[in-house]
Amino acid sequence: MASNGSSSVSLRHGIYAPTMTFFDKETEDLDIPAIKKHAVRLAEAGLVGLVTMGSNGEAVHLTRDEKAAVTKATREALDEAGYKDVAVLAGTSENSVRLAVQACKDAAEAGAVAALILPPSYYRAQSSEALIFEFYTSVAEQSPIPIVIYNYPGAVSGVDLNSDFMIKLVEATKGKICGAKFTDANTGKLTRVAHATNAQSVKSKGSGWMAFGGIADFTAQTAASGGSGIIAGGANVLPKLCVKVWNLWQEGKYDEATELQKVLSKGDWPLSKFAIAGTKAAIEMEYGYGGFPRRPLQRLSEEQRKQVKDGIAEAMKVEKSL
Repeated sequence: MASNGSSSVSLRHGIYAPTMTFFDKETEDLDIPAIKKHAVRLAEAGLVGLVTMGSNGEAVHLTRDEKAAVTKATREALDEAGYKDVAVLAGTSENSVRLAVQACKDAAEAGAVAALILPPSYYRAQSSEALIFEFYTSVAEQSPIPIVIYNYPGAVSGVDLNSDFMIKLVEATKGKICGAKFTDANTGKLTRVAHATNAQSVKSKGSGWMAFGGIADFTAQTAASGGSGIIAGGANVLPKLCVKVWNLWQEGKYDEATELQKVLSKGDWPLSKFAIAGTKAAIEMEYGYGGFPRRPLQRLSEEQRKQVKDGIAEAMKVEKSL
């Protein structure tokens, strides 16, 4: 699968981060140098892909031009640093077919190789399985890049796609849907869909279809379920630790992977609990850049920053040893 750019990048099993979007602390304008620096740091840590404009990327706070600029800067930074094989995916979630297709075209032009899309949810009372099915099939048919289904009930008024529905979508779109992200944390669902699609895993390239876990605290569980990797916010802060857990499972060192997963899960919790502001605070405290979310999201208090710092301490110790 390729972007509209000059390079062709295949999706590989492993760890992906839904990258943060960094802003000037005073003006809230895009901080492109920080965005580029972050992309390269994650690639250096062993991540095989980055996802711009996901939930962690504050896509709902950005204009169309800003979204394209972030994806373009991320792809440029990776190429300039010699990480041409690190894939860039882009969130293109919109509530209409027309806008989602346009977002996919923008993402492809900016260098993304696939588009991550939530089901439409604004008109929840008027929604149905048929409506959601038509949405995905229509967008997939018109998008210049393949689609990754983004199942995150917490972000879409509780809409939760089941395994039968996902498998039906994949069969109907004939390769135009290349994966799914399970931020529902339902490993049973992930297992069923991964099996039905012959998804890429630590043991096999399979069909190349991608079944992504959506949270760092079930990295080992995703590998055990036949998944293809994780797209997890915690990988912004603990990329090497996420990679280590995945690689240990691939090497058949299941006990070691399980023990390290416990450390990762503990460290991921304060990042999840304090969300975007907490993750940015952790990046700033540990790596020297980060900043704040765009308003109306609130900044952490000093006490909350301390809770984040203390909560990730054990995981960061391991991260810095790798």
